[in-house]
Amino acid sequence: MPVIPAKTTPESHSKYADPAFLHAHIKECIGFYYPRCMDYEHGGMYHFFRDDGSVFDARTRHLVSTCRFIFVFSLCAHLYRDPDYLKAVEHGLAFLREAHRNPTTGGYAWELDRREVTDPTLHCYGHAFVLLAYAMALKAGIASARDDIYKTFDLMEQHFWDPKAQLYNDVMSPDWKTTDPYRGQNANMHSCEATLAAYEATKDPKFLDRAILLARRVTCEINKPADGLIWEHYNTRWEPEWDYNLHDPGNLFRPPGYNIGHFTEWTKFILILERYRKEDWMFPTAKFLFDSAMEKSWDNTFGGMLYTVGRDGKVMDDRKYHWVHNETFAAAAILAERSKEDKYWEWYHRIWEWSDRTMIDHTYGAWFRILTRDGKKITDEKSPAGKTEYHPIGACFEVLRVLGEAE
Repeated sequence: MPVIPAKTTPESHSKYADPAFLHAHIKECIGFYYPRCMDYEHGGMYHFFRDDGSVFDARTRHLVSTCRFIFVFSLCAHLYRDPDYLKAVEHGLAFLREAHRNPTTGGYAWELDRREVTDPTLHCYGHAFVLLAYAMALKAGIASARDDIYKTFDLMEQHFWDPKAQLYNDVMSPDWKTTDPYRGQNANMHSCEATLAAYEATKDPKFLDRAILLARRVTCEINKPADGLIWEHYNTRWEPEWDYNLHDPGNLFRPPGYNIGHFTEWTKFILILERYRKEDWMFPTAKFLFDSAMEKSWDNTFGGMLYTVGRDGKVMDDRKYHWVHNETFAAAAILAERSKEDKYWEWYHRIWEWSDRTMIDHTYGAWFRILTRDGKKITDEKSPAGKTEYHPIGACFEVLRVLGEAE
């Protein structure tokens, strides 16, 4: 589809690139959850919230949500030196170590009923978030998280890492004995994110080495059959599974087709990696992925970004997901700084303007998770499993780093 020029008003430029606005937005997002998310009786946090902040499932604990809560509280503790946020980090870490982790196998269970394991399956995607949680906790000042970083990396190295493919496998049985044949880029993308965060927290170059290797393998090598775009699903030989989940276009973790938000999420990670070690492939790859994302997904009729498209370019899922816009405005800001091209700031403000009008809940706070193509609510479940405002809070933090307002 053609992309119309991204033009915004001068007022938006001063608002959305103002550090005060970004700090206020972070605090509004975390304020939707804290302190109502804290479960002091059973441990951990509540994970399921309606638009008004009421809890609609007080029992289920999902590994991704547990880790993302640790991420957001760690980031806020790092930014604002608030002891309450640091206590929330410690509270989340205790639940992660004591409830999710199996002391016999070392693996972290995917889902719990309070403290009872209901799904012990071992996901690389989930363990990547475990590593990210420990890295962010260390950055926030929790010294004990350092050992957990190394233990989690070693655990992933032992069980998920495929040295021949130079990539992580996806899913294993609870006893680590059986590997699922599915291979995916998403677990490797978040493993790149986690090892990048581990490098920032420890300054150990082995984590940077791994993050760069993963980024290059996914965005420059295994994706060659997809013309350099990011394909999600592979077989055991790391060959694309073009028809994967075509029957299930709304699948939460593995939708079919090109997942456009991952194009821009990779743009973000690659350009952050480039700050630490510049390689020739990084900038052109990051720029190509961002430009391709906007060309394929920007909705000229209603605004915002469409979710997935097929290999033929036709839209497969036209709904609007909050995280896609979060990752894209962060990538746009980082790319604008790196390229010195104004068009990326234009995209940054354009995405923010649409999101501010459409996806942000100005009544109760935080972002609506998902909307119809024309911007209508589909559900009042603002925060099911996995959504803790990890994406908008993390994205705002990255823009603050671009603006020189955060480290």
